[in-house]
Amino acid sequence: ATAEVVFICTPIAAIASTVKDLVNYLNKDTVITDIGSVKMPVVREIAPLWENFVGGHPMSGREYSGVEAAVSNLFVGNPYVLTPIETTPPPALEKVEEIVRSLKSLVYITTPENHDQAVAWISHLPAMVSGSLINACMQETDPVVLRLAQQLASSGFRDTSRVGGGNPELRVMMARYNQESIMRTLVGYRDRLDQIIEVIEQEDWSSLEQIFETTHVARKKFVS
Repeated sequence: ATAEVVFICTPIAAIASTVKDLVNYLNKDTVITDIGSVKMPVVREIAPLWENFVGGHPMSGREYSGVEAAVSNLFVGNPYVLTPIETTPPPALEKVEEIVRSLKSLVYITTPENHDQAVAWISHLPAMVSGSLINACMQETDPVVLRLAQQLASSGFRDTSRVGGGNPELRVMMARYNQESIMRTLVGYRDRLDQIIEVIEQEDWSSLEQIFETTHVARKKFVS
């Protein structure tokens, strides 16, 4: 094959096997990259198979899937993470980076390890929490109240539940392949939730206000 760059756009579980099927048909100078949301296990398995591999993760997903969900400006202005390792040839990284920049994405280069821990906080944890929110709401036993809640759900619920309503297979892959990092963030989130439960039970309204004053300021550091 004469392809200069090959993008592997399969579920995480199929990335390595897809590369194994392809390598015998590629020129040795061909660059392979992927778009998986977890990088450590992918890089660990593929790097020994193909020197010109550059791990990649476009941070521009939607809650929809399939060809019907395609949009032309999906990558514009959104982060695109590249995770080279010590043995990654600089020309391979440069080639993928050039393509990513042509999509008008914001390029970030980091290690696979740092990537997985960071996205556990801001991508994988929100998916788990959002799904839990929907599941918790469905536990309402009064059908009248449940129906009313479903009818009244508006922008606030839409924003907080969006990623929880996404592709179930993708959520399982996040947890399966980034288990250690996700568990760390879930435990941290549970601790903060327990703190809120405690101050509400104690009717400690000043402490509750202080918690949300802190989050009000902190959010701006994540979302401008």
